[in-house]
Amino acid sequence: MTDNLENQYDVILDAREDRCPMPLLKAKMALSKMSKGECLCVTTCDAGSLKDIPQYVALVGFSLLSTLEDSNVYTFVIQKN
Repeated sequence: MTDNLENQYDVILDAREDRCPMPLLKAKMALSKMSKGECLCVTTCDAGSLKDIPQYVALVGFSLLSTLEDSNVYTFVIQKN
């Protein structure tokens, strides 16, 4: 990931200090305010997000564009369809 995230995503959510279920809840709130086609980048340290976020994205029919794990930091890119 580059240093200039603002140009890559429509919304960036830093949930690294949050624990389950907050990363998922914050992602849901952010996505509810976004327009169709926009991308959300969520970063979290909560390992539960590895299951929770992909399940939610599939349930609501959005696209999980990428999942990255690096030193116990998990980054998800979600496109609202």
